[in-house]
Amino acid sequence: MIDLRRLLALAAVTLLALSTGTAVASPAKTKPAAAAPAAPPPPPFEPLPPPKIYLFRGAMGPFFSTGMDRLEEKLTQAGFSANVYEFTICRWIGDRAISSYKETPAPIVLIGHSMGGLCSIVISEMAAKENVPISLVITIDPAHATGDVPLNVERFINIYLSDSVLGGGNVVAVPGYRGHYASYDLKENARVSHINIEKSDDIHRQIVDMVTQLPRIPPQTQVDAVPLRYLVPANTLVELWDSGVRLPVRRGDTMESIAVANRVPLWSLAQSNSLPENATLTPGQSIVVPRHLMPPEPTAAMATPSPARR
Repeated sequence: MIDLRRLLALAAVTLLALSTGTAVASPAKTKPAAAAPAAPPPPPFEPLPPPKIYLFRGAMGPFFSTGMDRLEEKLTQAGFSANVYEFTICRWIGDRAISSYKETPAPIVLIGHSMGGLCSIVISEMAAKENVPISLVITIDPAHATGDVPLNVERFINIYLSDSVLGGGNVVAVPGYRGHYASYDLKENARVSHINIEKSDDIHRQIVDMVTQLPRIPPQTQVDAVPLRYLVPANTLVELWDSGVRLPVRRGDTMESIAVANRVPLWSLAQSNSLPENATLTPGQSIVVPRHLMPPEPTAAMATPSPARR
């Protein structure tokens, strides 16, 4: 049966709409607001394959760069693919390293003493032309003629003696370099010379630790990486930081309290910021603190070479 009351109500609405010139429309159905799609979580970081390590002796390497052979032994004992070469076959080894990376990508580590340090930069430049990244380069008192660090090097460390005649390469990075850079001048340490600087067991230990951590370091932006350059005080600790990071000064902070909080020596904080050790700091001021991308477990190393072994 037709509902008379509903017909009358509909007729009244229609007459009202006609009198006001308003179109009659069916009641709109409200749709629930669509929820914004959630951003997918970043994929979990998967450790990289173990790095392939290429070490290079300096001139007359079998006599004067024996520390590179000992470092190669320690890296091999730690389970890494490490081989030591003469710098004279630098480009041939560079071609092999690049081809190996293209076939089976794995982090490349280059470590060289004297002319071997120069070779490490030469291979980095060769790799840059092939768009091959270099994960870590460590030069140990490289030759003066050593070139600049190219953009494809992710981490660079130079340990050298600025007053050395045989080495003394004060290696810098090319303009626009955004990787992690640290330079250590050991000229004030009277016990270190060009022919024993690569033999320090403590420096070897830090290098092995760094190489061990390398595959586990997650991808990080390099925008905040501040280059470090140090004249290491005589007879002091040498800690191989990756780079520096800028931190804001808080109320009550002092140079000493920041050094203690970040577990770095006061001298390194002073040199990083070109400030005296007792400098007065202002809240909000930016200060550079040396850092490790992954803090090492062992203590810092002395810049003292172990007795030379022939």
